[in-house]
Amino acid sequence: MAPPRSFLWSRRIFLTLLTGFVMIPVYVMISSSLKPLADVTGTFRWLPTEVTIRPYIDIWSTVPLGRYFVNSLIVAGAATVCSVVIAVFSAYAVSRYTFRGKRVFTVTVLSTQMFPGILFLLPLFLIYVNIGNATGIALFGSRGGLILTYLTFSLPFSIWMLIGYFDSVPRDLDEAALVDGCGPLGALFRVVVPAAIPGIVAVAVYAFMTAWGEVLFASVMTNDTTRTLAVGLQGYSTLHDVYWNQIMAASLVVSIPVVAGFLLLQRYLVAGLTAGAVK
Repeated sequence: MAPPRSFLWSRRIFLTLLTGFVMIPVYVMISSSLKPLADVTGTFRWLPTEVTIRPYIDIWSTVPLGRYFVNSLIVAGAATVCSVVIAVFSAYAVSRYTFRGKRVFTVTVLSTQMFPGILFLLPLFLIYVNIGNATGIALFGSRGGLILTYLTFSLPFSIWMLIGYFDSVPRDLDEAALVDGCGPLGALFRVVVPAAIPGIVAVAVYAFMTAWGEVLFASVMTNDTTRTLAVGLQGYSTLHDVYWNQIMAASLVVSIPVVAGFLLLQRYLVAGLTAGAVK
């Protein structure tokens, strides 16, 4: 039975409004990045009176954007790899084995998501400073300290999500691998992990996006050498001027890795987010 015409028109109108709501800010960002600064700070025009790519050239010299880009790639990439590796082992242990404190562990992991991240800012700051004073290991102001900080956010969610996904993988696969001569690690890497690729990809995307766009901890835990992109964009605002066209251009440039990765891994991400929920 075909839906009524009123429903079809209502859906079209709603989708058109939703598309406009999403795409208009993107268009304003793109058009502003192609305007001279005088046009951006003046009266807003939907169509630029002069198109220039100069902001995309100047963004690399106004602030050390290349260094910030490298810092973000290193920190986000390392945090993603660590989150995935630790979450795979932890989730597999919880999903396949029974041990004392299992329920307490899972509840604790899930309960950490109830607290806002700002509550951990001062404790982590004090811990890093004290460790540096006592051992000489520079966690504060270093990439390593920032990676550990991001693990406190991404790892609990990653473990909780992979537990649900591993539970949806039939245990018969593990038993068949054990019968064929594989040990527990062999069953994990040869059977369970290949079957759980969508869930692992979803965890990796979540961990990378969390680390890539985080601002609060990066603004406190870094210095001029280890600053990331999310904080480095503030450098386009000075005491005398705000380079709005360069801010828009830099925002588009730094969003390319996340957008490209999301588009490439979209089918795995959707499968990973839904499979564990329908076991």
